[in-house]
Amino acid sequence: MHTKTLVAAAVGLGLLTLSACGSTDTEGSADSKTVTLVSHDSWAVSKNVLKDFEKQSGYKVRVLPNGDAGQAVNKAILTKDNPQGDVFFGVDNTLLSRALDNGLFQSYEAKGLDTVGAAYQLDKDKHRITPVDYGDICVNYDKAYFSEHKLAPPQTFADLAKPAYKNLLVTENAATSSPGLGFLLGSAAQYGDNGWQGYWKKLKANGVKVVDGWEQAYRQEFSGSSEGKKAGGDRPLVVSYASSPPAEVIYAKKRPSTAPTGVATGTCFRQIEFAGLLSNAKNTKGGKAFIDFLLSKEFQQDMPLNMFVYPVVQGAAVPADFTKYGPAAKNPEIMAPDKIAANRDQWVKSWTSLVLK
Repeated sequence: MHTKTLVAAAVGLGLLTLSACGSTDTEGSADSKTVTLVSHDSWAVSKNVLKDFEKQSGYKVRVLPNGDAGQAVNKAILTKDNPQGDVFFGVDNTLLSRALDNGLFQSYEAKGLDTVGAAYQLDKDKHRITPVDYGDICVNYDKAYFSEHKLAPPQTFADLAKPAYKNLLVTENAATSSPGLGFLLGSAAQYGDNGWQGYWKKLKANGVKVVDGWEQAYRQEFSGSSEGKKAGGDRPLVVSYASSPPAEVIYAKKRPSTAPTGVATGTCFRQIEFAGLLSNAKNTKGGKAFIDFLLSKEFQQDMPLNMFVYPVVQGAAVPADFTKYGPAAKNPEIMAPDKIAANRDQWVKSWTSLVLK
C-alpha cells in the first residue's frame, strides 16, 4: 500500500465512530479524488483526452502498468483482496474466464453499453466486465528482409512450418503473454483439439524462438520494427497485431509512403479487451466514472492512434491512416469463451512441455 493510503487508513480508524454516524456513503475511498487504473504496459491515451475526463469528473487518474497482459492479470488475481487500484484494463477474451472465476471484478453496467456491439459483450448478464476495444493477433513480417532474400512472406499457419522460414519466427510465451496465448489459441482453432500439438512440434523443429512478452518480441527481436532495428533484432517474423504496421508509419521520423511491415492475414486471432471495476476497490464511485469514460466517443476515437486497436462503440470514427495501413482481419480465427475456459490451462501446460522443454 502507498504511504498516502496508509496514513488515510490510520486517520479513518481514528474517526470510525464519526464516520459511521455522519455518512452512509459506501463508495468513498482513502483518496476519493484519485482513480487508480491497473493495466498492461501498452495502455495509452492522449493527454488532452485524459484531462477532459479529469476536468469533467473531478477525479485525477493514476496509472499503474504491470507488464504484459498475462502478467498483469495474474498479479491482479494475487492481490484481489487488497487491490492495487480501482479499475483494471487489459484482460481479454483469452484470459477472461481466469479473471472471472477468481472473482477479480464486481458488477457494473456501464453507461453507453447499449452502443457496444453484442459480439463484444461476453458477460452481458452479469456485467462484471466492459468491452473497450478489439484487434487481431497476427504474424507480422519485415518486408525488406523478404524482398532482399527474394522470398515470399508467409501468409498462413501452415506456411510458418515450412523449411523456407526456418529460424525466422519469434513468438511470446503463451503462459505469460496475451498475444502469445492468442497465437496458441489461433493454432488450436485452425488445427483442432487433436492437431495443434503436432503443428507446434513442426514449429519447434523449424526454429521458432519464444520470449516472455510482446515488448521483447516486437521491440528487440523483430527486425522489421524501428526499435528492433536499433536493438539488432534478427527475426523477420513476429507474433504481433494486424494494427502494428500503421504504428511503424505514423511514428517514423521520416514517414514512409507504405508500411515497412506486413501482416500474414491467414494467421490472425480475434482479441477483445475489457475493463472491470476491481473487487474491493477503494474508490468504486470514481472507478465507475472511469469505466463510463472508456465508452465515451472521445476516448473510443482516441484509441486507434494510441493503442492501435479498434473501438467497440458503434459510430466511433477510426482515422484514415489507421484503416489504410492496419485494417482489421477479414476472417480471423475465433473461439467461444467457454471453449477457451475449458481448455486454456491444459493447453498452456501442454504447450509449455512441448515447446519450452
